[in-house]
Order: sequence, then structure tokens, then C-alpha cells
Amino acid sequence: MSLELRKVQVKDVVLGKENRFADGILFIDTGELETLIMEDQRIRSVSFDLARPGESARILPVKDVIEPRAKLEGGSTFPGMLSEKMTAGGKGITYALKGCVVTTTGPIVGFQEGLIDMSGPGADFTIFSRYINIVMIIDKHDDVNPHEHEEVVRVAGVKAAQYIGQIAVGCEDYEKTVYEWPAIGERYAMYPELPKVAYVCNCMSQGLLHDTYFYGRDTKKLIPAMVSPLEFMDGALVSGNCVSPGSKTTTFHHLNNAVIDELFHRHGKDLNFVGLVLNPMMVTLKEKYRGAMLVAELVESLGVEAAIITQEGFGNPTTDLMMACKNIEEKGVKTVIVTNEDAGTDGMSESLPDMVKEADAIVTTGNSNATILLPKVDRVIGKLEDIERVTGGNVDSIKPDGTLLVEIHGIMGSHNLQGNTLLTAITV
Repeated sequence: MSLELRKVQVKDVVLGKENRFADGILFIDTGELETLIMEDQRIRSVSFDLARPGESARILPVKDVIEPRAKLEGGSTFPGMLSEKMTAGGKGITYALKGCVVTTTGPIVGFQEGLIDMSGPGADFTIFSRYINIVMIIDKHDDVNPHEHEEVVRVAGVKAAQYIGQIAVGCEDYEKTVYEWPAIGERYAMYPELPKVAYVCNCMSQGLLHDTYFYGRDTKKLIPAMVSPLEFMDGALVSGNCVSPGSKTTTFHHLNNAVIDELFHRHGKDLNFVGLVLNPMMVTLKEKYRGAMLVAELVESLGVEAAIITQEGFGNPTTDLMMACKNIEEKGVKTVIVTNEDAGTDGMSESLPDMVKEADAIVTTGNSNATILLPKVDRVIGKLEDIERVTGGNVDSIKPDGTLLVEIHGIMGSHNLQGNTLLTAITV
């Protein structure tokens, strides 16, 4: 399996009446894009805005962030999401627009949506402040319930990302990276002198707006499975969850999984990356036991010496994380886990709701309860009052002088549990 990513750098974006990419400038026909989005009759209105790095702007409430992508020929950009017919991801040629993202917002669905600040101290807590945000503001009809509302926004975001990505298809100014994922026997035989490593990616699959989609299928209907990391890179995994914005794995994070990137970077140098297991995190204890058992069996079948497991969400998903860690360690495989901490605003509370003694190698992405005072901004895209219902915010978050007091929980991707974040924590 071979995937060629053609990475096109976007220097600026212009919203107007034509689709064109020239000299690093992306021109988007918003009228045509609006017509596409409004095909979903559950949507009452859609509008578009831009927020650029360094601008005194705040986007709230953010639901998902997606990198624009498009296939050169054949295949599906986000297979299984937008059409009945699909081809496997992780193959062929894909254009990836770097420097810009599609950011979906509009009336709040649930309390686990977040904010993005484009400048000031808040910008230092999210990678998305470094991108030109093509903001899509979606309003739905009154009779659309919260679950449908969530679906409407997710599908619209993916549609927009594919539409915008297609504008750059054929562009000859790109950086090419080719990723290879040979058959398992070939992978195992590579670099016999290096330790073999597997990656277990936990994904949210708990329903009630806590979902992830693999080839368009809700992962709570799946069991742990061996998949190709190239499928992640090529849009097979789409976010559909409303977990805490700080720890949310957006579709952007799935496309640019930091652990996968680092494993490929180090492959053949100091490790041999041989396999990836997708682990849907479920609700009931029985399902958690089943998942941890199957994950450990799959990891053992790869014959690896080490594994890394990433978390998604917080609270009971930590139990999935710890169970998997324990079971893998009992197979004789050294395991490292990546998680955030919920240590209270003073950092002195119990950091994790669950723990096993086998979890003796932990990478932390920081304390989600730490608070930050954000300055008043010149422009808010969305509704500032929604911070009262966002995780990390409360009814007293908006101060009389216009400043905003929130936990970093409320900042989109602030402590992303794949490690694609600017935060960590140290012991003092």
C-alpha cells in the first residue's frame, strides 16, 4: 500500500465568486459552496467567514476542525462519509491543503464544544491559531434534534473540506511525501536489529454525541481491528464526538495523527513501526473488558516489543486506557500511554480517575483544569455567551471588562491526547 501526499501551502484565502488557486492564494466561490451545503434540507442557513493568525478574533463554539483534502483521481476523499460507493483509503495521490482549515460553528449542540483564539495568550494553547480558519457558520431548522444537529454539522464540514480541497487539485507547486505500508510479513522482516513497535489508537465510541466514524460507520458497532496508518492519513477516520474541546480529537487530528507522524519519522532509525490497532472505547464494563482483551491479542500477534496507546476523552475512557495497558503488559510488551490530567485548578487533585500498576510509563499532555484569563477581542465569530455552557466555562466566565476566565479544557485541542499540542506537564 502506497500513499502520496501532495502538500500545498496556502498563504491566504479569499472568499468570493470563483474557485482558483494561484501563487499560494486560495480563492473560494462561497455561493457555489453554499448551494452544496444547503442540499441538506435540515440546514436553515450557512455563511462563511475568515479568521487569520494574529487577528484579534475568537471563534466560539467550535464543533470540528478539518484539513481540506482531495483525491487526484478515483477514490474518495473521506471514504464512506459522502457516498454509498467507496474505495479503501491510504492509496493513490491525495492533495492536502496546508496552512488553512475548515472550522465548523453555529448554535451550540452540547456543552463539549470549544473556542479558538487567533491571538493573545489563548492562541498559545491551540495549534489552530496558526492556521487560516475558513469558518462555516451553520444554523439548523428548529425541528432538528441535537443528534441530527451534530450529524448535520459533521457532514457539512467534511463536504466543505472536500470541496475546498478540490480547488488545488492539479496544482504543481507542492511538497511530495510518499508513505509505504507493505504487507505484514515484509514489515516484520524490516530492520531486524530494531525494536518492533505497535500503536493502539483509542477512539471515542460511546454514543450520545460521542462517536467516531470509520469509513462512515459508527465505531461503536465495531470491535478492535488492525488498520493501516495510511487510512488515517487519507480520511477514513472522521470525528463525530463532543468530548471536552481540550482533549477532542478533531478530524484534523485524525488526518495528522502526531503519533503516526513520529513513528514514521523514526521508522528505520531507532524502531520498526509494524502495526496499528484501532480500539473503539465503549460504555459498559463488559465492552471495556472485551476491547482490552482483543487489543492485547492483536498487539501480541504482531510480535512487537513495545506499544504506545493514546487516549481520547476523559473520565471513564481512562478505564479503557488502563485495561488495555495492563493486558498488553501482561503479554510481555512494554507499553507507554498518552493521556492528559484533570488535577484541579490548583494542580493538586487526583490526576486520573483510574490507574493500574502496569502503567509505569506515561506521557502527559497537561492539566486540563488549569485556568487562563483571555483578553477581550475585537471580533467574535459565533456567540460569546455560549462559553457558559462549554466545558471549562461557567456562568461567571465573562467578566465585566470583557475578559474571559476559562479552564484550558475549553480551548479547542489544548491538550490533545495524540500529543498534537503545545502543552505538557512536569513534576516539581
